[in-house]
Amino acid sequence: MSGVVIIGGGQAAASAMAEIRKHDVEIPVTLVMDEPVLPYQRPPLSKAYLKGELPVDRLLLRPREWYDGNRITIRDSLRIEALDRESKTLHAYDGSVLAYDKLLLATGARPRRLPAEMGGTLDGVFVLRSKRHADLLSEAFAAGEKLLVIGGGYVGLEVAAVAAKAGKQVTVVEMADRILQRVASPQTSEFYRDLHQSHGVEIVEATGISELTGEGGRVTGANLSDGGHIEADVVLVGIGVVPRSDLAEMAGLHIENGIAVDGDCRTSDESIFAAGDCASIIWNEERTRIESVPNAIQQGEAAARAMMGQAAEYQPKPWFWSDQYDVKLQIAGLNSGYDDTVLRPGKREGAQSIWYYRGEQLLAVDAMNDAPAFMMARRILEAGGNVPKAVAADPATDLKAFA
Repeated sequence: MSGVVIIGGGQAAASAMAEIRKHDVEIPVTLVMDEPVLPYQRPPLSKAYLKGELPVDRLLLRPREWYDGNRITIRDSLRIEALDRESKTLHAYDGSVLAYDKLLLATGARPRRLPAEMGGTLDGVFVLRSKRHADLLSEAFAAGEKLLVIGGGYVGLEVAAVAAKAGKQVTVVEMADRILQRVASPQTSEFYRDLHQSHGVEIVEATGISELTGEGGRVTGANLSDGGHIEADVVLVGIGVVPRSDLAEMAGLHIENGIAVDGDCRTSDESIFAAGDCASIIWNEERTRIESVPNAIQQGEAAARAMMGQAAEYQPKPWFWSDQYDVKLQIAGLNSGYDDTVLRPGKREGAQSIWYYRGEQLLAVDAMNDAPAFMMARRILEAGGNVPKAVAADPATDLKAFA
């Protein structure tokens, strides 16, 4: 028996391994990773780990002893170059061949980069997706004084917060009309714009990067689309990610906004499954990738159950979080397709939540330093409930009746 092979080193892969062992302690399980480190958490890379507050052993999802005790074969620093569906084999760059009965693709996503002609390959220009990226960025922080963040998404803003608290001069440049435009309401954008500006961060919106400038192969700044120039000795490119679906695409699997899977996390090949940031599911009648730790964990577990013959329709329960300065943002649901928002003041000073609606139906909630609102919204959404807009807007109303 060839058993199960899992490709990936993140939350989806780790949760799948643990779930498999709940159902079968004998089946061979092999984990293939292209990094030289055991599976680890990604969210702390832009927060606690980047600040040096989280040691490597606490970044790991499980210690080496767990894999040994559960008889998981680890093949690290191994990159797969081809997938042969007919022979059920994986071909690695080092010439080795791995056979599988069931295969889980938990390959995640990779960060978008600036092209070389725009200066994307200059020294001092970074992306952030892996431990190695975070290590390199941390080293640059130690020597650099001026950080330019290209892109006003959550990862970029989290890094901006870390740098600002460390006393660096920070500028965030966002090509869209406002930071967080792709993922949040204007109210949430305004909240975070004000928060960062109060900590000395310069926010430049509706402006693109024409090119990065450099001297001696090292970045010195950026020319902007409006003719301006920003000096920088460290640049973080945070312009989103793309699913790592290359291997699946070369193998002829159905690709649609990532690796397309059904409710059992199965791809267009009945022996191959996918989970996490690389996989797309049908959500609100659209192919959607849910880029979050909870989804990766839950979908990895669902894929494992399906591979063990205990399939059940995977129903995602999306939630997310972001830590910036002393503000914890917690998000319940997905706001895709919203057409209205309601602001609900929190009970504590500075606490508030934004409630997203499509028509009269609640879709999602952004809660800033308002854990009670987040927890209630999550309960309501996961139960398939709803809250009238007038009720959501009134902080005096009790939402328990709607959960």
